[in-house]
Amino acid sequence: MTGLACGKVILLGEHAVVYGGPAIAVGIDRGARAEATPLEGGPCRLLIRGWNLSVRENEEHHDLARALRALLDAARDDHPALPACSVEVEADLPPGGGLGCSAAMGVAIARAIEPELSDDALQERAMAWERVFHGNPSGVDAAVAARGGCVFFRKGEPLERVRVRGPLYLCVGSTGIASSTKAMVDAVGRLRARRPEIVAKSFDGVGSLVRNARLAIEAGDRTTLGRLMDLNQMLLAGLFVSSPEIERLCGLARDAGALGAKLTGAGGGGSVVALVASAAVGDAVLAAWKADGFDGFVTCVAQEARSEKAKLAEPRPPESGEAAP
Repeated sequence: MTGLACGKVILLGEHAVVYGGPAIAVGIDRGARAEATPLEGGPCRLLIRGWNLSVRENEEHHDLARALRALLDAARDDHPALPACSVEVEADLPPGGGLGCSAAMGVAIARAIEPELSDDALQERAMAWERVFHGNPSGVDAAVAARGGCVFFRKGEPLERVRVRGPLYLCVGSTGIASSTKAMVDAVGRLRARRPEIVAKSFDGVGSLVRNARLAIEAGDRTTLGRLMDLNQMLLAGLFVSSPEIERLCGLARDAGALGAKLTGAGGGGSVVALVASAAVGDAVLAAWKADGFDGFVTCVAQEARSEKAKLAEPRPPESGEAAP
């Protein structure tokens, strides 16, 4: 069986979402694919193509093996006689890039093992996998990986679909520095413990930006959305999760015609997302990044899954000559 899942970009709301604030995220047309084949006996195995990584679920010393075991244990809670299998996964998302690579893998694996699972159940399986890597993830990565589209997310509350008017073109640029979600979330947690009033005001500001961004998306107002993204970046920088590379990428994007730009994901490295009015402007942004030694790609919002029979947009295969992640 084959399972697909999309990557994600958080447009607004990072870090505040961990503490109950809202966030808006979109699925993109890059992601992960998993193929599951039965084995005569256990333990289950996992191979990640392109990374030269292979583990068995009973290897307690390896995070990847423990994540696989956590996902399988969640599945076995519902299906104690779940057969042993071998799963091969490939992704065209950079690990540590803030684009939901681990969540996309978790959802793709769960979907390959149990093809008839609902989106909610897929999200639960992927969250068991995610906690091994990230400690206290918000859940937005797994939610978007399972569904695609554009969503308004608040931890512990039902996911809300956001209607996107017209194509939403995004440029995603890489700082070239892997980011640890757990490390950055922990750092913001320590800042919140030391300066609770300042962080609370920042989170309140982020929440206001997110709610206004939803209105802008639903109205098709890209200019306002871009400005709100810029403001969100300022607040994130005030939480000390930006970096010189992130700020450089944002500045280059704006100079090349982007409507707005900010870090996406946990920060400290990882990726930047820039909103552009067209694919042509996206190409100009990419050219500016590459001229300064950075890399990236243009993407659009991935098609959402409308029923259990409808599949998410299939991840784009690597381009000719493109290095595997």
